[in-house]
Amino acid sequence: MTFTEWKQHVKADQFRYAGSQGRGPFIRTWFSESGFRFTLVMRLCRYLRSQPWSRYGLYHLCLLWHRRQQVRYGAYIDFMTEIGPGLYLGHLVSIVVNRRTVIGANCSISQGITLGQTNARSKRPGCPSLGDRVYIGCGAVVVGGIHLGNDSAVAPNAVVIRDVGASEVVSGNPATVISTRGSEGYVSHCAEIPEAK
Repeated sequence: MTFTEWKQHVKADQFRYAGSQGRGPFIRTWFSESGFRFTLVMRLCRYLRSQPWSRYGLYHLCLLWHRRQQVRYGAYIDFMTEIGPGLYLGHLVSIVVNRRTVIGANCSISQGITLGQTNARSKRPGCPSLGDRVYIGCGAVVVGGIHLGNDSAVAPNAVVIRDVGASEVVSGNPATVISTRGSEGYVSHCAEIPEAK
C-alpha cells in the first residue's frame, strides 16, 4: 500500500462518518466515532507493514495499539483483511471478520456481525466477498465462499449461506430475498473512489 492509497482510504472513511473532509471534521470524527478510530489504526498498521523502513519499531507500536482496540471493543478485524475505502462501522462491538474476507468500497457493517469461513464439508467452502455499498445489519452472519453483490443489503439477524445478487435484500435463516430495493438509504455519504491507473 502506498501513502497516496492510504490517504485516499482514510479520506473516504472520514467522509462516510462526517459527510465532509478537512482537518476540523477529521478531529471531531476522531474523538466522536470509535469505528473511525479503529479503522484508521487498522489502515495505519497495513500501511506501515508494507513499508520496509517501518517494519521494525513503529509498525509494532501501531500493531500493539490495534490489538488493544480489538480487545477493548471485541471487534476482530485483521489489518491485512482486504477492505476497500469508505468503511463504516456503525457500533464497534462484537464484530468478527475472517482475514480472508474481501470487503468492497463504501460498505456499512453493524454490531454483532460475523463474516466467517466454512470448511470443506460446506457446499460453499471459503470466505465471503462483499461488493461495493453493501449494508449488513446487526447480528447477521455471512459464512462461506459466497458473494454479496453491489448495493445489496442483509437484514438484522439473517444467516446468509448463498450468493446475494446486486441490489437484493435478504432476511431470515437461511436468508431469502425479500426485496430488490438494495442498500439505498442504509449506506449514505458514499465517497467517490478514484479509478486505478
